[in-house]
Amino acid sequence: MKRSIKALLMALFGSVFTIFCHAQNKDLETIKGRIVTELMSSNVSDKAIEAIMAKMNEDGSFQGINYTDLSRTASFPHRGHTRDLVYLAKAYKSKTSTFYQNKKVKDLITKGLDFWVKHDFVGDNWHDNQITTPTNLGNLMLVIGDELPKDLVEKAQPMIGRANMSASGARQSGDRIVIAGILAKNLLFRGDAKEFDNIIKIIEGEMKFATGEPGIQHDYSFHHRLDRVNNTTSYGHDKYANAYGEWLYYVAGTRYAFSKEKTNQLVDYYLDGIYKQMVYGVYEDISVKNRSISQKVADFQPQSTLEIERVLVSTYYRKKEMEEIIRLRKGEAKPSQSFAKFFWQTEHFVFQRPGFYTTVRMFSTRNRNMEEPYNGPGKTTHHRADGTNYLMLKGDEYHNIWAVYDWQKISGTTIMQKPKLYGPEDIQKEGLTGFVGAVTDGLYGAVAFDFKSPHDLTEAKKSWFFFDEEYVCLGTDIKSKPDLPVATTINQVLMRSDVTVMQDGTKKTLPQGNRVAERVKWVYHDKVGYIFPEPTTINLSNQPETGRWSDITDQKNISKEEVKEDVFTLWFNHGNKPNGASYQYIIVPNVSEQQLAGSANRSIEILSNTSDLQAVKHTNLGIIQLAFYKNGEVEIAKGAKLRMDSQGMAMLKLNGNRLKELTLADPSRKLSRISVTVPGIYTAKGEGYFSVPDSKQNTTLLVVDLPQGVYAGKSVGVKL
Repeated sequence: MKRSIKALLMALFGSVFTIFCHAQNKDLETIKGRIVTELMSSNVSDKAIEAIMAKMNEDGSFQGINYTDLSRTASFPHRGHTRDLVYLAKAYKSKTSTFYQNKKVKDLITKGLDFWVKHDFVGDNWHDNQITTPTNLGNLMLVIGDELPKDLVEKAQPMIGRANMSASGARQSGDRIVIAGILAKNLLFRGDAKEFDNIIKIIEGEMKFATGEPGIQHDYSFHHRLDRVNNTTSYGHDKYANAYGEWLYYVAGTRYAFSKEKTNQLVDYYLDGIYKQMVYGVYEDISVKNRSISQKVADFQPQSTLEIERVLVSTYYRKKEMEEIIRLRKGEAKPSQSFAKFFWQTEHFVFQRPGFYTTVRMFSTRNRNMEEPYNGPGKTTHHRADGTNYLMLKGDEYHNIWAVYDWQKISGTTIMQKPKLYGPEDIQKEGLTGFVGAVTDGLYGAVAFDFKSPHDLTEAKKSWFFFDEEYVCLGTDIKSKPDLPVATTINQVLMRSDVTVMQDGTKKTLPQGNRVAERVKWVYHDKVGYIFPEPTTINLSNQPETGRWSDITDQKNISKEEVKEDVFTLWFNHGNKPNGASYQYIIVPNVSEQQLAGSANRSIEILSNTSDLQAVKHTNLGIIQLAFYKNGEVEIAKGAKLRMDSQGMAMLKLNGNRLKELTLADPSRKLSRISVTVPGIYTAKGEGYFSVPDSKQNTTLLVVDLPQGVYAGKSVGVKL
């Protein structure tokens, strides 16, 4: 009896195990099928196949590839060899190609792979060996590996195997998911279910907050390295979010499917991080770019919808928002979102209205200014975090301007004008000041930057105040000791229209040239108005500029051909060795010249522009924004003063003379609470704040707790 029960249990266990293995194998086949289908989804050009076949040499190498130069600055042209083998394999497997099941094509693939494994090209850049080559060879195996000679397939395995979880590039951040994904695909090819299960768990676990370390920060920006430079739309997009979303799609509906929690966090990261740092969620925002800015981009076009479509296979979470981005990218809708967001972990501010998108990029003692120019590109980017303020209405305003760009007149920055930039080794610097931040309620906001250049020791207190149809830029206490001029650049952008100025009360359309203009009230170019609250002296250039892409990178094989672009540049010249210089201007995006001419100062009142306080009031909106560099007070209305007992930032929303909402922030990240005295009597109290009214003075002291830890620097609001 005992034997029969034991036999029955063994039989049952065997049946369950068989069912489990069958289900597991079915899931693996489903996942592998999705990957191969995606690899085969793009059309194969027979003409391109003919060209590839024609350039293969007898030994299996390709004409046009310098196989001897494996240096970092050569950019590994060898990738073309393995990439073309994959393309040949797709033609061989594609029923729509005239080369379908073509023996000659298969022989060429075999010959080309044999050449590669005999030489095993290892580049000086780890990425070539741990990502580029394993990706291409792994894809080759998935497409045609089962039909290639087994000994050749085995010889290729060590090269694919350089993508492994012990590889140097598999460190926390974007590259870890990419390398794990390459490994997972190869495990599918080899049929290793046990190890595949382990790697999928690693990939799923990478979706997490990692504030202070490489990865997603708690403000939904992304850091790739410990330098805390903003990498949200570079490594944080393609190599992190998209790589994760790729596997989310591959394993959907199988036993390997990712959890709801991890899936939802990916959606949050897309919508609150990546898409908030893209123009309307559609186009690349060049203010977030790092060293890659010195690489020419072929075409200006919307981002792909594939990344969103993949995610929507697995979840309905925030589906309407994701679908709106798809419609925007397909040109089926127009931008409608309005928001302001400060990425306090990254010192980056973004502001959008349906008609324009703008940003301010900064750095502080908490993060470094710019990515190092690894492998050659980006050698002119020293000042791109010095309060850079790009403005985009369509998104293409700066498209491929960089070969002719003046890198010491970057939009929004205050820079000492040197005979030439320092060397590439002097680009990345630690910040010298900690009072860098913003106050925002999610719709409006202001930015403050107590700027001190680690390159030139130029100093300035810079601030920006953002409203629905315009924003205000203030600068003061501008100092520099070397006997060289200092410039604050309002904008340097592709010239797309005539330039008109209001000078001495007369409107003028300027001929091309470079000039100093006095008593200028406003400037108009390409649907953007630049207003000066008081007529001022300004420098303006609207003329062709020349340069070469090879001048702005140390990469090899870059075009040395001279290019020419019409460029509009508007800037203040503060003179040599300024001490206490200042500026103020209002930018009005998406406006007609007629509207600009009749708008005077746009209901803007500049309350203060001193070294202690920069503050602006928008009388029509009833919004006041203030940046206190030290404790102090300011008159915000006749007979009514606001006082802050420490440094900090504040934004007030008024209903008539009554305060209805107060938003506060501490750019220094040193305070646990902040105290503000406002005119009027208020008895509000709640979690994290209380009020102390003073009927004799007709004022109220508001004491508000500030976010701490990973949220230090984030704004906090009080509704009264």
